[in-house]
Amino acid sequence: MKKSILMCAVIVIVAVSLVWTQEPAKKKKAPLSPAAETSVALGDKKITIKYSAPSLRGRPTVFGEGGRVTQDGTYPVWRAGANAATALHTDADLNIKGLAVPAGDYTIYVQVKPEPWQLIINKQTGQWGTAYNKDQDLGRVPMDVSKPPEPIETYKMTLSSTGANAGKLQLEWENVIASVPFKVK
Repeated sequence: MKKSILMCAVIVIVAVSLVWTQEPAKKKKAPLSPAAETSVALGDKKITIKYSAPSLRGRPTVFGEGGRVTQDGTYPVWRAGANAATALHTDADLNIKGLAVPAGDYTIYVQVKPEPWQLIINKQTGQWGTAYNKDQDLGRVPMDVSKPPEPIETYKMTLSSTGANAGKLQLEWENVIASVPFKVK
């Protein structure tokens, strides 16, 4: 009897000490610019864009003079999101506002200018978003730019169908909506 009571006491002490010595589970913080994806199917072909979606988080301006993307009066090439480069995959050959884009994988950048913005389709893939190489550009097309009724807190890209073989790519953030039509060849 004494042996079983002693054994039970040892088991309880070991179990309690194991619980006390373990670190409490740490909560993972949500990323500041979480991964996002948009896609559209036109016929039997799918077009997908993967990007990271930053938020304003109290920044007074992103685009325009003194903004995070446009600084010191310069208009850099922007990664069209945050973190890794924005990835485009298309199962179909596309015509993006006159630019022929063969089926495959690409990176999307945007030349942020006062007007018109330029959508850049770049052949380099898998790089960090700031590793832009102009020599890898497949081409550029002007974007249609408008202003939303109120500021948009979190960056969003949308691919949508506008017809049987036609669609639209739209980017929305802060005080800008930029879009470009495309067709499946």
